[in-house]
Amino acid sequence: MGVVVIDGSTVRSFVEDEEQFKKTIDERFAALDLNNDGVLSRSELRKTLESMRLLESHFGVDVVTPQEELTSLYDSIFEKFDTDQSGSVDREEFRSEMKKIVLAIADGLGSCPITMALDDDEDNLLKKAADLEASKLEKKAS
Repeated sequence: MGVVVIDGSTVRSFVEDEEQFKKTIDERFAALDLNNDGVLSRSELRKTLESMRLLESHFGVDVVTPQEELTSLYDSIFEKFDTDQSGSVDREEFRSEMKKIVLAIADGLGSCPITMALDDDEDNLLKKAADLEASKLEKKAS
């Protein structure tokens, strides 16, 4: 577990570094594409969302959400990603929606720095944003 100080500009800077952001999102896409067919199916995206337990817990406390409500929420998230309504999410659709999500996080953070405890998980987008910012500061200092 690591502790980082982060604000909206840190996250926005990560998105603006197109090469790094694209690489990170493409790696995430590849990890989610369990059958390696180049697109994400409804079930592949749902498995990922379920593993995050975003809808089954509230500030770390388990909550009971009816299965039909969860299915409806997961379906609506999938439909948001599947912008061409093809029944699958391709890499470009995934990149585009992830960019919107990460920029929304940046807007939510605003300009006031906050301290966050983040898992040392290499796939954590906020950790990658903080690491990128730290590497830029190191380069400036040397």
